[in-house]
Amino acid sequence: MECAPVPFDLDGSRILIVSASVGAGHNGAAKQLAARLRERGSHVVISDLLELLPDRGRWTNHLYSTQLRFAPRSWGALLRLLHDPALRHLTVAAMTAATGTALAALSKGHDLVVSTYPLASQVLGRLRVLGSLNAPVVTYLCDPAVHPLWIAPGVDAHLALHPDTAYRAMSHGARQVSVCRPAVDPAFQPADPAGRREVRRRLGLPDAPIALVVGGSWGVGRLAATARDVAATGAAVPVVACGGNHALRRRLRAEGIGIAVGWTDQMPDLMRAADVLIHNAGGLTCHEAVASATPMITYRALPGHGADNAAALRDSGLSPWPQNRDQLRTVLTSALRRDRRPDVGFCAPPPADLLARYATAARPAEPATAGAGR
Repeated sequence: MECAPVPFDLDGSRILIVSASVGAGHNGAAKQLAARLRERGSHVVISDLLELLPDRGRWTNHLYSTQLRFAPRSWGALLRLLHDPALRHLTVAAMTAATGTALAALSKGHDLVVSTYPLASQVLGRLRVLGSLNAPVVTYLCDPAVHPLWIAPGVDAHLALHPDTAYRAMSHGARQVSVCRPAVDPAFQPADPAGRREVRRRLGLPDAPIALVVGGSWGVGRLAATARDVAATGAAVPVVACGGNHALRRRLRAEGIGIAVGWTDQMPDLMRAADVLIHNAGGLTCHEAVASATPMITYRALPGHGADNAAALRDSGLSPWPQNRDQLRTVLTSALRRDRRPDVGFCAPPPADLLARYATAARPAEPATAGAGR
């Protein structure tokens, strides 16, 4: 559903987007926001918060990926601990001490700063409160569930991808929350049955019901077990996007489970080829599924943000969350029986329209030309 654009000109505006290289979701959102803003005439710089750490984020990234691969419950436990305001305060203070000076320097001269990562929002918000950052800060909420880390004092506005997400953000004290469309590559578009058959032929996939199984760019989670369960239902062929998890790809191929796909830049085609998306984290791929009008199912959700997002997506009616193979069979069969793909969108402006409003409001007024108005 198209909505009327917001008539704000971005020519000459300078916008800084702060993301983080933890998986591909935060960076993916940042890149798509930057592309849309540049189309509107803005000068955009993307900065990785982790690159500002003394070790350029190598330890943080290693710890996070190790937790998700080998001890995912420890990640869920850490996120639960960070619901405590005192622990959040200590975490944010440490990150601000490590990155605040560099981030304040990067922000100088920009009309707007946008965050796609919760700790970046916290540091930017603190800089705003301390008066070290003059430009307004907008947080783009990547997750349907809103952990308290996403909401920082000092942040001027928030963009949510669903009304339910907006409500969750406001319940945590978020200021000025607006609903927008997901920021995804325009290549993610709905496909009719004939278009799906053509994409399958081109990719060498069978012309049969396909369940695209994803676990983010790292291919984390119990994806092999998910593929087995999908295959056991007999309802669809599991096509597993393994990302950078080469061991998973080898394992699936050795066991002959479905079709294993390694790292690929053909996700728009894979999404068009699929009849349903099965995910475990509710991240960027879910936004791409919304843009592609592809039905979603959450299964074997990752602890922490994965389970939180699963509950949020279930409650908003976007993605059922079966808990075992029998429930998966029922939900998957139901999704495949639909005569047409559901319209899971709603009338909301593109994020660039809303960001243009904030950037325009922050720019100084043009000096009056001598003799103007005569």
